[in-house]
Amino acid sequence: MTSIMQIDSMGKRYGLLPSKIIQEADTFDLYIMDAAMSFEHYHNSKANNGGKAPVPDYSTDELLEIFNKENLNG
Repeated sequence: MTSIMQIDSMGKRYGLLPSKIIQEADTFDLYIMDAAMSFEHYHNSKANNGGKAPVPDYSTDELLEIFNKENLNG
C-alpha cells in the first residue's frame, strides 16, 4: 500500500500518470520526493503551531530508553 501511495504522491507532485512513474522513476526520485514532502510537512506544522517547530513530546525516561536501546544495537 505504501508503494501505491508513493506513486500517487509523485503523480500529483509532478503531473505524471502512474504508468509513466513506474516506467521512468527510480529510488533517487523517491528520496527527493520524501525529503520535499517532509520539508513541506515540517513548515506546515510550524505555521499551524504558532511559529513553533513541531517537537516530539518525549519524557526523560522515554529518551533514556531509546538511547539505551540504540547503544545496545549498534
